[in-house]
Amino acid sequence: MDNIEEYIASGILELYVLGVTSAEENKEVEKMASLHAAVRHEMDNIGIALEGYGKQQAIATDPTIKPFLMAMMDYTERLTNGEQPSFPPLLNERSAVADYTEWINLPDICLPVDFKDIYAKIIGYSPAVTTAIVWIQAGAPEEIHDDELEKFLILEGTCDITIESKVYHLAAGDFLAIPLYKKHNVRITSSIPCKLILQRVAA
Repeated sequence: MDNIEEYIASGILELYVLGVTSAEENKEVEKMASLHAAVRHEMDNIGIALEGYGKQQAIATDPTIKPFLMAMMDYTERLTNGEQPSFPPLLNERSAVADYTEWINLPDICLPVDFKDIYAKIIGYSPAVTTAIVWIQAGAPEEIHDDELEKFLILEGTCDITIESKVYHLAAGDFLAIPLYKKHNVRITSSIPCKLILQRVAA
C-alpha cells in the first residue's frame, strides 16, 4: 500500500496488536512494519494505549481470597485423612486466649517458613460458623460484610482495626466484632505478624 497514513488509519494495526488478524494479515503487517518506521511507531503507541486501558479497567484481587480458599482445601484434606471435625466456642466479649488452647497447640497449626501477607488454618467449620487461626503480616484491605458477622480475638502481636472512621487498637487477648454493613480494614502495628482467631458467623 502506497499511502502509509491510510494503512495506519485502516484499523489493521489495532487488530494485529490484539492478536485477531489472520496469518496472511500478520505477514502483511510485519512486512509493512519492517519497511516503514511510521507503522512501527504506531504499533508501539497502540500497545502502550491498550496496556494503559487494561490497567485502568483491572479489578484488584482481594488478597484474602486465596489464603482462605487454600485453608478450606487444607481443612477438607485433613478431614479426609482422619481428623475429626471440631467446633471451637463462639467468640464473644468474654472470650479468652485460653479458651482456644486445644486448637492453638495442634502440631500442624503453625506458620510456614514461606509465609507472605496472610495465612490461615481452619480449626472448625459448619454452615453457620467458620473458625480459623490467621496470621497477617501487614494488613487486610477494606471490606464490607452483608451476610456474615466477623469476630476477632488477638493471640499475638498488635493491630489497628478501623470500622468506618473509628480505630480500635488491639493486642493479645482483645476481642472485637465487626457489625454488618460497616466498612473495615486491618493494619498490623507490631514487628511480628498478628496472630488471631477469626470467626465468621452467618447472619
